[in-house]
Amino acid sequence: QMQVADSGGGLVQPGGSLRLSCVTSSDRFSIYAVAWYRQRPGKRRELVATLFTGGSTNYLDLVEGRFTVSRDNSKRTGYLQMNNLQEEDTAVYYCNINGSWGQGTQVTVSS
Repeated sequence: QMQVADSGGGLVQPGGSLRLSCVTSSDRFSIYAVAWYRQRPGKRRELVATLFTGGSTNYLDLVEGRFTVSRDNSKRTGYLQMNNLQEEDTAVYYCNINGSWGQGTQVTVSS
């Protein structure tokens, strides 16, 4: 099974930015979509952003225009750039590559 490790979370003030990373062990990373999910306190896990292999993207309405999903196939790494973070973005963020989950990284937005 492919190993996936996400990182980059932390504490940030409202309006701040963070970049999450998702590193995989698979040498077939380039043929898989990169998907980011989050689970906010007391909520179900929700799909935040997807980058398909053809380059198209899909975003949750709540993050559209603020978050950007990208990848570097040479590094087997996916990214989620998060700008203008708001307190409601506080959540554990998870990467999913071809059904394999990262362990999650905590993002806390607070003043």
